[in-house]
Amino acid sequence: MPEMPPISDQTLEVLKEIPTQTLIDALWVKNWPQSYIEGARPLQLGQKMAGRAVTLRFVPHRPDLAADKPKGDQSAEYVAIELCGPGEVLVVDAMGWTYSSIGGDIKFFRLMQRDVGGLVTDGSVRDSVALKEYGFPVFSASTTAKQGPAEFWPWQVNDAIQCGGVLVRPGDAVVGDDDGVVVVPRSEVDEVIQIAHQREEVEEMVKAQLEVEKCSPGKYYPFNNNTWELYEKKTGRKRPG
Repeated sequence: MPEMPPISDQTLEVLKEIPTQTLIDALWVKNWPQSYIEGARPLQLGQKMAGRAVTLRFVPHRPDLAADKPKGDQSAEYVAIELCGPGEVLVVDAMGWTYSSIGGDIKFFRLMQRDVGGLVTDGSVRDSVALKEYGFPVFSASTTAKQGPAEFWPWQVNDAIQCGGVLVRPGDAVVGDDDGVVVVPRSEVDEVIQIAHQREEVEEMVKAQLEVEKCSPGKYYPFNNNTWELYEKKTGRKRPG
């Protein structure tokens, strides 16, 4: 099976303007598993993020592992960072160890230099004041003053990982806003965007109708026959198949 082309920068810009909750709903319509990264909260509000996933997996510390892991700029985190640019988001599997640090000021200075699209982890970050000044979106489970190497080590780059209980594959779309982070599988991006835009249109229509009727939202939401009858009446288009 031929490899899918990467998600385009133009598509990333479209995704960046779709609320994460609408993307979740669109994936739900397609019967895909929940793709909200639990625990990844914005380091600062007001930032929107969309990028292709570059993945990094951490594993627990053990002395023999520390001896075997590549050193210096060949260490996995530095290899992953060099794969990132404005269209990429570094997604770090920290095993949900929320007070274990995946890095801070010095390591992520390089992400700032590379104008990275964002950083997401289900672990913790250090030096939050510096990271806020760097300007790129950061989503983490917490912040900490602790170092990480006594607890775990970066180990593998660009393989399928979990982050916050969600499968993330390299090249997937990773979208973040004030409500958190959602992963959109690369194979589903175009259809998810189409469904999301349609849902936004219908939801605005429902809100406008509720303003007129001043009735319970349950009449039209979640979407039901009343919703689609309203849609057909207002748009002149048939309900989606």
